[in-house]
Amino acid sequence: MGGLLGPGLAFGGDYNPEQWDEPVWREDDALMRQAGVNLATVGVFSWALLEPEEGHYSFDWLDAQLDRLHANGVRVDLATPTASPPPWFTLAHPEAMPVTADGTRLTHGSRDTYCLAAPAYRRAAARIAGALAERYAGHPALAMWHVHNEYATVCYCEQSAAAFRVWLRARHGSLDELNSAWGTAFWGQRYGSWEQITPPRATQWHQNPGHLLDFRRFWSDEALAAYTEQRDAIRRHSGPRTPVTTNLMLPGYQVIDLWAFGREVDFVGIDHYPDAPGVDAGADTAFGADRARSFGGGKPWLLIEQGTNTVHTAERTLAKEPGDLLRHTLGHLGRGSDGALFFQWRQSKAGAELWHSAMVPHAGPDTRIHREVVALGAALERLAEVAGSTVAAEAAVLWDADAWWALDTNGMPSADLDYHATVRRAHRALWEAGVTADFAHPEHDLSRYRLVLAPSLYLLSDAGAASLRRYVEGGGTLLVQYFSGVVDARHQVRTGGYPGALREVLGIRGEEFRPLATGATAALSDGSSGTVWSEDLRTEGARAVLRYASGSLAGRPALTRHAFGAGTGWYLSTRLDDERYAALLARVLEECGVAAEVPGLPPGVEAVRRRGPLDGRDTGWLFVLNHLDTPVQLPGITAGRDLLTGADVPGDGLRLAPGGVAVLREP
Repeated sequence: MGGLLGPGLAFGGDYNPEQWDEPVWREDDALMRQAGVNLATVGVFSWALLEPEEGHYSFDWLDAQLDRLHANGVRVDLATPTASPPPWFTLAHPEAMPVTADGTRLTHGSRDTYCLAAPAYRRAAARIAGALAERYAGHPALAMWHVHNEYATVCYCEQSAAAFRVWLRARHGSLDELNSAWGTAFWGQRYGSWEQITPPRATQWHQNPGHLLDFRRFWSDEALAAYTEQRDAIRRHSGPRTPVTTNLMLPGYQVIDLWAFGREVDFVGIDHYPDAPGVDAGADTAFGADRARSFGGGKPWLLIEQGTNTVHTAERTLAKEPGDLLRHTLGHLGRGSDGALFFQWRQSKAGAELWHSAMVPHAGPDTRIHREVVALGAALERLAEVAGSTVAAEAAVLWDADAWWALDTNGMPSADLDYHATVRRAHRALWEAGVTADFAHPEHDLSRYRLVLAPSLYLLSDAGAASLRRYVEGGGTLLVQYFSGVVDARHQVRTGGYPGALREVLGIRGEEFRPLATGATAALSDGSSGTVWSEDLRTEGARAVLRYASGSLAGRPALTRHAFGAGTGWYLSTRLDDERYAALLARVLEECGVAAEVPGLPPGVEAVRRRGPLDGRDTGWLFVLNHLDTPVQLPGITAGRDLLTGADVPGDGLRLAPGGVAVLREP
C-alpha cells in the first residue's frame, strides 16, 4: 500500500541551506542519512534570493541544493516563497502593504506583510510560482509542491475595498439585496451606491454583523483565489501527477474556510503546535489531527510542521519532555497523517525565530533532541506499512467557519460564547471517552454517523437545517448545545422562538436567553449546576431530562430529549461541568451504540485505529499512547504485534511505560 508521496511515511522538515555554508551542508548530508530523513521542505522564505530584482531570477544556488538533496536520497517539498516578499517589492509596490482595521499601513520587516487583494502582489506571486515550476517540474528530487505558508494576513486597504465590492456584487446581485441581507434599515446604514461600502474598519461601537460576516467570507475566498492562482501556475508546467498543497495553520483563530481549502488542495497539510503540555497536548494533537483528516474528506493527510521541542502556551514556550516527540508524532500518524515533518531541520542562529526548536538544535547533534529525532526516523521506517491506510469514525462534531465568524462579533449576549473553545471541549469529551471523531459541516451528508454533536452552531443555513433534519429523521442522534440554530446564513434571527431552525427536530421552543453572570450558577434537578448560559424553554414534544431547580427558571427544561422520525434530538441549554458533561455524553453514546475504540482504558491513555490492505488482506493498526507519567497495564489489549519493538502483546495485556507508545498490527 502506497502513501501520499510513494511507499512509506514522509520524514523531515523545513530546510534552509541558504542560512549556512558548505561545511554545514556536508554535516547536514551525514546527519540526514543517519536520521532517515526522506523529505525536505525547501524555499519557503527564499523569495529575495530567488528573485533578487523584479523579473530577474537566480536559480543556480537552488539547483545545487536540490541536486545535493537528491544525491543524498532526500526528496523535496518545493515551496513558493510568497509569504515573505523581498524588500524590492515593498519599495516598488507600497500600495501592496497591508492596512490594519484602524488604518495603519504596515511596513516591511517581518513575514506575511502584503495585501492578498493587491494586484501587484498577486501578479508577483503567480509569476514566481510559475517560474519555479517551469524550472523544476522535471527535477528528480521533486516530490510535491508547497504553495505559500500559513494563509492568511487580513487587510483593510482600498484595494481590499475594491475587491470586496466586486465580491459583494457577485454574492448579492443588487444593492437592495445587500441592504436587505445586512439589515441596514437599523441605525440608518442603508447604502445608496457600491462605492459607499468599505471593509469593516475600526468604528465607534458595534459593527454591522452582516457586514462583518460577509467580509470574512470574502477574505477567505480571496485567500483561496490567491492559492489557486499559484497552484494553476505550477500545474501549467508540472502537470497533475505531482501533488500541490499548502500548510494550513490550525490555531484558536481562523480567517479561512478550511473546508473550502480542503476541496482545492491535492491533500491536506497542516502545521500543529500544542498549546499545553502533558495530557492536554495529547488532546490538542487529536483535535488538530481529526480536523486535518476531516477537511480532506477522510483521506490520508500530511503533518507539514511541528516542533521538536516546542509547546506554545499563552505565557511562554515550554520544552517538551523526553518521549513527547515520538508520542505527539504518533498522535498525528494514528489519526491519518502519512508522515511527520518539522520546522525546521537546523535551528537558526539569527533572525526572528532563532529560539524556535529544530531537529538539529543549537547545541548540535550530541543532544537529547537530536537523538530523539534519529530514534523517531527509525520508528517511522518500522511503521512504513501503515502509509495510505485510513481512519473511520462513528461520531462527528460539527464545524462551520460561518458559525465561528458570526459568533465572533461584538454585541453578543455573553463574552463567554467562544466558538473554538466550545467545539474543542466537545471533541475533547469524545477523546476522553475513547471515541474517534470526525469533524463535519452541517450541510454534509451525515448519515454514516451514529452521533453528531453541534456544540456551537449559532449560525445555521437553510441547507444545514435541512441536512440535520434528514439526519435525525433517518435514525441519527443529534446533541445540540445552547445558542445554536438561532440565525440564518445572512446573520438574521430566525423569529418565532429558539432554537429557530431546529425547533421541530428538537421538540422545544425557547422564549428567552438568560446568560449567567461571571461565577454565577444555575441549579439543576439532579443536584448539579450549569454555568455561562441558561434559557427559558418549553417542550413541544420533547421530554425534559433535567430541569432548572431554582430562580425564575425553576421547573423549566434544561436538558431535553426528543424522538423525531427514526432518530433522537437532544438539547442542552446550559454549560455543564466536565464531569456531568462526560456523563451526559456517556449516556448518549451508549444509547446510540457508539463504543470506545478500546473500552476500559484509564484516563490519559489514548487508542485510535487505522485500517487498510496489507498483503491483500484488510488490516488494522492500533495506536496506543500513554500520556501519563506513570506506567499502565492494559488487560483489554491482548493481541497484536508491536511494530516499534517487534514483540507480540503478552497474554496479560499490553504494558506501557510512562509516556510509552505502541503501534499494534492486529491479527
